[in-house]
Amino acid sequence: MSGRKITTICAMGVALNLIGSIIASQLGLPIYMDTMGTIAIAALGGYVPGIIVGFSTNLINTAAINTTQLYFSSVSIFIAVITTYFARKGYYDDFNKAIRLIPLLTLVAGVSSVIIETLLPESDSLTQFENLSVNVVVKFAVEFIDKTIAVLVAYKILQRIDSQIKESFIHLGLKQAALSEEMEQLVSSQQESVAKFKTSSVRTKMLLILMLSSLFLSASIASISYILFKESVIDERVKIVDTLMAMVVNEINPYRIDDFLTKGNLAAGYRETEAKLYTIKNSSFNMKYLYVYRVEEDGCHVIFDLDTPETKGDKPGEVKTFDKEFLPYFGDFLEGKPIPPIISNNEYGYLLTIYRPIYDMYGKCQCYVGIDFSMEILSDYMRTFIVKLVLLFLGFFFFIFALGFEFVENNIVLPVNTMAYCAQKFAENKTGVLSDSAATLNNLGIRTGDEIENLYKSLIKMTTNILEFIEKLQHAKARVANMQVKVEEMDELAHKDAMTGIKNKAAYDETTAALNQKIEEQSAKFCIVMVDVNFLKKINDTYGHEYGNEYLINAARLVCTVFGEENVYRIGGDEFVAVLEDDKVDICKYFVAQIRLEMDRKKSNEGLAPWEKISAAVGVAFYEPETDKTAEEVFKRADAQMYENKLAMKAQRTD
Repeated sequence: MSGRKITTICAMGVALNLIGSIIASQLGLPIYMDTMGTIAIAALGGYVPGIIVGFSTNLINTAAINTTQLYFSSVSIFIAVITTYFARKGYYDDFNKAIRLIPLLTLVAGVSSVIIETLLPESDSLTQFENLSVNVVVKFAVEFIDKTIAVLVAYKILQRIDSQIKESFIHLGLKQAALSEEMEQLVSSQQESVAKFKTSSVRTKMLLILMLSSLFLSASIASISYILFKESVIDERVKIVDTLMAMVVNEINPYRIDDFLTKGNLAAGYRETEAKLYTIKNSSFNMKYLYVYRVEEDGCHVIFDLDTPETKGDKPGEVKTFDKEFLPYFGDFLEGKPIPPIISNNEYGYLLTIYRPIYDMYGKCQCYVGIDFSMEILSDYMRTFIVKLVLLFLGFFFFIFALGFEFVENNIVLPVNTMAYCAQKFAENKTGVLSDSAATLNNLGIRTGDEIENLYKSLIKMTTNILEFIEKLQHAKARVANMQVKVEEMDELAHKDAMTGIKNKAAYDETTAALNQKIEEQSAKFCIVMVDVNFLKKINDTYGHEYGNEYLINAARLVCTVFGEENVYRIGGDEFVAVLEDDKVDICKYFVAQIRLEMDRKKSNEGLAPWEKISAAVGVAFYEPETDKTAEEVFKRADAQMYENKLAMKAQRTD
């Protein structure tokens, strides 16, 4: 039978399922009538056609009728597997035997459906009655009626199909001529005798690999889906909290913090600010705690701590100990650095905590605003998501495994076993055996279209060719890998400054080219900081070029510490550039204040050598979409501001 005819018959099975499902839906029947085609095709053609028909039906119903139908694909697969198993034992050749399958199919479908509908909150078919046991009884009664109709319809269809078509379906998927009954028995007996001396057969090994691969693939995709889903949910929560945080920060006056801390609610403006914070907190159901602390060595000094229905907030001026979840960031808190979002699960609940520093005009952190956002709903999301993943990949696993099983059996196991049988008979070299075995081998007609077919044509030659091919492939792969390593090393050297180890002018040019592309796409958000080191010539002339180089290295280290090494480039002898993008642009001014503060600190440190006291002029420019056409225009403004800063520094110098 041609592949087109087989495909047509399978399509007719899917159509029969869909027609039955539509009829049941239009008539408002409590039954499904969507497995008649699955049972008929599984009994006729075996595991793979039956599974394909059942799985395809659920897939189409999912797209056209109900999105939850795909979670029941495993039920259709179970029905196809059971039907195939008993059909090969002749159950669908006799009416009485076919009837006996109805209770078994009802049990499998009923138990599977009850479990799925119980686990899925979207499924409401078990909520018709308040008593769960009544619901289960009704469910099994519906399944019994449904499977009775399906089995009877499938039985009638099978009785009307031509015997030639049935025979074609029996040998469905074979990649060689059908074996005679005698030869099939001889091949099977040979395989059993070989298995006595081997720990496992090729079939067992291949199926084990197939099963493990399918499980690994399903588990990997499920794990990745889970991680991505969880991250997306958390990112969504972080964005919500960031919005609320911006509202809170807008209400906090950094210049009133000392007054609020010492006088509490008696300070002018304290109660008004607190009332606004309560308004913001009450605007979000999931905001559990809102507080404002000044973090010092002895702990968190309370400025604002809003009451909740469960907990009364601490009073202004009280000192709270640091929670253990935040101890790794204690140093950052003391230095007034931004803190990343933190997820914790303790006695206060499952919380997403975001701290935002509030700086004064001098870049000094006056306090931190903290928001604890409830993440309890995430647990509910994840439980439901895991159930859905398990149900989806259970169906996909059986579907992939069935296809793989059929492929291994028809493309590998059966051809290899028949060739081994013929080769063994040929090797016995008895009278008449050579010609008979050669004729039998020629009559196999193996047509897998792959290495098995080539092996069939020339066993020894193909083995030699495969070994040579693999050896050449490995050498080629090794050469390509070696070349790739060298290319990567050369590329890294070409983009790295030899003295300081940071990125060089070539790397900066690539970055600006990427920025220009973003400008064209209207997605650019960046700023450029120009840092020009002072006194390099003086260090070189006074102490020598060795210390001049050390001076530049220390300058590079300072710039990288403040702006991040990944953002810093050396574009000239004493010129460095930092390119900040996206969220870092918003806090660029704090970075600039920090580097100037650090240079002043080093300048006043008498214990440092001259080449350790870094002095530099700094200029910064922000990308303005209305005026800037290229990154070079932003750079020029930063360079001009740096030059103004350098002139101002020269005017203030006394040395």
